[in-house]
Amino acid sequence: MVSTDRLLAFAAMSLLIISIPGPSVLFIIGRALAHGRRTALATVLGNVIGSYLLVVIVALGIGAVVERSLVVFMAVKLAGAAYLVYLGVQAFRHRKEMKASSLAAPADAARGDVRTVVDGALVGVTNPKGIVFFAAVLPQFVDHTAGRLPAQMLLLGLVPIAIGLVTDTLWGLGASAARSWFARSERRLSLVGGAGGFAMIGLGVTVAATGRAE
Repeated sequence: MVSTDRLLAFAAMSLLIISIPGPSVLFIIGRALAHGRRTALATVLGNVIGSYLLVVIVALGIGAVVERSLVVFMAVKLAGAAYLVYLGVQAFRHRKEMKASSLAAPADAARGDVRTVVDGALVGVTNPKGIVFFAAVLPQFVDHTAGRLPAQMLLLGLVPIAIGLVTDTLWGLGASAARSWFARSERRLSLVGGAGGFAMIGLGVTVAATGRAE
């Protein structure tokens, strides 16, 4: 369905784009610093789900509307930015509740993990970088003569998702490893939680202030 040369070319393009840290990577780092490895990995999973949902949206033709309509694009971007700021404020507000013992999984970890995955998915699906990439770049690598364009897009979309899963996991593990050093002191951990919250707030503001202006 998708030729090998097109697949490899799209993989190279995906690697180039993904290697530049964007909102999702910074969000994962912020969550890792604020809450640790478990939350970071759950966020990575959610981000992957949200990112592939973007692929599905593009495959169904909605992505082109988002890319071409300034109003829709701005609405999606601002919604994602506002959610990032909200999560950052929450992390900063509860920074003093973070203790070294909190690194262990709590009794209601399953529910917390589900909420974290949802958070990651919302950030992934509203990521302006992902919207532009999947809406503007992905359609260029399909073979129009082969037909079944939505199926081709769904298949090609798995490539950046796989690359992102690996790179985002490495970012999350690296950030959480740095956090574990701070966790030896509850004061350090509180400072890291606040820093993670500020990082997410700053990220939200950056997302809102940048992007397509035309």
